[in-house]
Amino acid sequence: MAKKRDGGLVFSTEFGRMCPDCGKAQAECACKQDSVPEGDGIVRVSRETKGRKGKGVTLITGVLLPAAELKALAKKLKQRCGTGGAVKNGVIEIQGDQRDLMVEELGKQGFKVKKAGG
Repeated sequence: MAKKRDGGLVFSTEFGRMCPDCGKAQAECACKQDSVPEGDGIVRVSRETKGRKGKGVTLITGVLLPAAELKALAKKLKQRCGTGGAVKNGVIEIQGDQRDLMVEELGKQGFKVKKAGG
């Protein structure tokens, strides 16, 4: 087994988890700023029922925003539809088949939007 060169602190009872790169608490970590994900700049709106017991969900992928802004956008979209939803792994999930409404709303907000899937 290879030894770790720096022997850095991984956990502190005072601060919790520590960043191995900068040595600060993860909440105060300076080395891993909120980065914008890469993509082609096209927001894709699709519908999925797989693994959801037949219930349809509208998926919005390709939104190139940091996590905090993505969550705020999801909240606005959910309010516009009057339904629930979630943000998982950079994908916004809106309950129900809301594709037409989402394409219209995202287009108004300046995104380049395409319907994906059937």
